[in-house]
Formats: sequence, structure tokens, C-alpha cells
Amino acid sequence: MSLRIGLVAGEASGDQLGAGLIREIRASRSDATFRGIGGDEMVEAGLDAWFPAHELSVMGLAEVVGHLPRLLGIRRRLVRRLARWRPHVVIGIDSPDFNLGLEKRMRRRGARTAHYVSPSVWAWRAGRIRSIRRAADLVLCLLPFEPEIYREAGVAAEFVGHPLADRIPQRSDRGGARCGLGLGDDETVVAVLPGSRGSEIDHLGADFAGAVAWLHERRPGLRFVAPMARPGLADAFRNHLRNRAPGVPVLVREGASREAMTAADVVLMASGTAALEAALIKRPMVVAYRVAPLTRWVLQTFGMVKVDRFSLPNLLSGTDLVPEILQDRVSAESLGAAVIAWLDDEPARRRLLRSFDDIHARLRAGADRRAADAVLALCDAGGGAGE
Repeated sequence: MSLRIGLVAGEASGDQLGAGLIREIRASRSDATFRGIGGDEMVEAGLDAWFPAHELSVMGLAEVVGHLPRLLGIRRRLVRRLARWRPHVVIGIDSPDFNLGLEKRMRRRGARTAHYVSPSVWAWRAGRIRSIRRAADLVLCLLPFEPEIYREAGVAAEFVGHPLADRIPQRSDRGGARCGLGLGDDETVVAVLPGSRGSEIDHLGADFAGAVAWLHERRPGLRFVAPMARPGLADAFRNHLRNRAPGVPVLVREGASREAMTAADVVLMASGTAALEAALIKRPMVVAYRVAPLTRWVLQTFGMVKVDRFSLPNLLSGTDLVPEILQDRVSAESLGAAVIAWLDDEPARRRLLRSFDDIHARLRAGADRRAADAVLALCDAGGGAGE
């Protein structure tokens, strides 16, 4: 009997994780088939995608509310199709607000379930761990301190390492990346990544564009490259640049985020997986985060934030390795000044490189293979809608 696996990923980082998982499972089980939601990488690896991944790419409590009817409709249709297909296991990749509900419904229908990428229960909305216990037979964790949190709550969890740490070399080829982007070896380059979701561009795009103008005024020789996840986001950020940085040359590219970070001297970015990627590439960064006013009010009113730091490099190190600029402190000047501080402090950049080397070593664990082995073991444990 062929192995049937449901997969659901809602953003670019999840698409990468899902593609690696598909490839490794297929290496062990050539009869495996994969259906669900994913992006281009998962489709290329072998997923039959019933919906495109960007349909789920919404961030923040208030933002999710605005898209809730559409998201719930997608989930209902997805549950019906998966139930008819009878997968042996359903794996939600990140996107917990969508995937945990899906996993719970499929678990009730007899499928084994796994959640790949722990929600940040150690940082905020700690109560979600109860929902995770009801939804997932197994949580696949990317960070080494996470499994113990789940074990204490009675949830099976495994640390698999981070696939980015496996894929990114210890030293990235800055010259090759610059050549590919048409940038000179002697230029000072700032990569600008205002986010991979429309809501992030809405909240940060204007200030990031303002920072480009602020930096250009003070350092006219700087080169700027802005990789965007998809065409609609590129158009939205170009509009911000026209309004806030008219006449400043910015290379806006669709895709090529890793190449842009590799080419850069400093990365200005929205908080997210890209911050870890920049750390593994060993680039200084400035990390910004802003959510809608309603989301902020809910988080503050109900005490839902449990940590003082929000970027992955700082969380993993337990120190303030990189500057974090949050909510009302996000401005063209604050972002630009933090970028210049990195450009002007060579000793600080050397210290940062050593810290990033340590993070890289801790996270490099063969994640795709370990995640695939854990999923196959879950399938072999018995049960599931496919039996």
C-alpha cells in the first residue's frame, strides 16, 4: 500500500522545509505521495498542491481576523479533500493558527498528525501548548531548547535541527552573490527585507523605504538591494520607495533573498526566519517588528508576551547580539542609524561572526533526514486514516 502524506505550508520558509521533507521521505519510500498546500519548492519536490501557499500567509491576530472567513473556507475544503484521500499522516508546517485546527480535525478522523516547527510557546501565547497537545501526535522542533518544554506538557517532541544550518555553508560566497546581482566587489551593500507577507509590507514598508532615503542622504555611495518573495509584494514595496525614497536607486528583485543577504555588508529586515538565515550567512543585521494596533493591545493587555527578545539570533544566544527595533520605535532614522552603526564598527562585526559560528554549529544536525525519519516512525507506529 502506498504511503499517503498530507502536507500544509503557508509561507516561503515552510515551503523550504516541506520540500526537504518530501525529498528525504521519497529517498526511503519511493511509493509515498504528497498532497495539500505548498509553494513552488514543494511542488517541484513532488507535492500535488490543492491550494497555493500564499493563501495562508497572514501574520498577527488582527490581520488573521480580517481574513478569517476566507481561511476557514479553505480549511473546510481541505479537511474534506484530505478525509476523502485518507492520508496516513497529516503534517502542518508552521502557520499554527491555520494548521493546528486542521491537525485536530484530521486527528479526529483517524490520521496521525505532526506539527513541523514549534510555535513560539516559550515566547508568547503559552496557552497554545494545550491546543498543540490536542492537535499533534508529534512536534518536530528546530531549536534545541524546545522539546523539554513539550515533554513537561505531555507532548511528544523531537529536536531535528534546522535545515537552513545544513544548507548554508560555514562561509558564504559574497563575491559570487554580488556578481550574480550585478554588484561590485568594492561597493558597500545594504540588503533590505521588509517581510515576506503582505501585512509586514503594510506595517514596515514605508519606514524601510524611509530608511533607504535616510541612508542615501548620509552615505550616497551605498547600494541597496531589496529581494521580495513574490510579485505583489515587490509592487507594494516599489510604491513605498516612490513615496519615501524618490530617485534613490534600489535593486528590487523577486526571489534571491539569500543571494541578497550574502552580497550585503548589513541586512535590514523584518523579524522572522530570515533573521536566522542572515545569522547563518554571518551578516550583521538590524531587525524590526511591528504589528497592528489591535494585535499589540491584545498582547499587552493579556500579558501574552513572555520574552524580552524576539529575533532568533538573540533568542538562541540569550544576549542582545543584534539590534531589535519594535513598534513605535521603528522609524527611518532609528533603522538607518542602526545600519550605520554596524558599517562603522569592525570589531563588533568580528565579535558577531564568532557568535554566529556557534549558533550554526548548534543547529546543524541533518534536519531533513531526522524529520523524515520521525515522520516515518510515526506512520509505522500504526493507526491512521489510510489503514
